[in-house]
Amino acid sequence: MNDKMKLLHELQVLRIKLFEAAEARGSLTDPEVLAISEAADELIVTLQQLQKNELVKSVQLNTFS
Repeated sequence: MNDKMKLLHELQVLRIKLFEAAEARGSLTDPEVLAISEAADELIVTLQQLQKNELVKSVQLNTFS
């Protein structure tokens, strides 16, 4: 499994945890819910950066072909 797939899997796990924590706590502003949400946000940003880097590489390869 490559890095991107690992991150996507981790994000899916966090999404489930976030849903479960929000349901259990009954609040989206509970500190535990917010902590999980922030971790998911960080993963999303990392994934976006990976996608941007892949796109830049692709454009560079096509430009210099």
